[in-house]
Amino acid sequence: MSAKLLQVNFKLNVSIAEYQSLCQSLAETFAAIPGLHWKVWTLNEAAREAGGVYLFESEQALNAYLTGPLGAQVGSHPALRDISVKTFDIMDGVTAITRGPVAVAAAAG
Repeated sequence: MSAKLLQVNFKLNVSIAEYQSLCQSLAETFAAIPGLHWKVWTLNEAAREAGGVYLFESEQALNAYLTGPLGAQVGSHPALRDISVKTFDIMDGVTAITRGPVAVAAAAG
């Protein structure tokens, strides 16, 4: 199985401080997602947009997150709106050349 990237973006319905506090309270929960190698949390304060980029060990692990309770919670959270969810394959050769942080997936597999 090959690693998969998940990109999630959304607009905020709460203040930046409230969102940052929410993220802090959920970081360990996200860290414990089965099959998740890492998550980069993103924030554009000026545009009041946020999201994340995730590296999953497999499409199965990614789909389990999306269809599980945590994925559903993110998708319906009142602090978030205009949610965009996209999945991607990784272009291994060129990513290795540009030192993309996905080697962990190959090493773990």
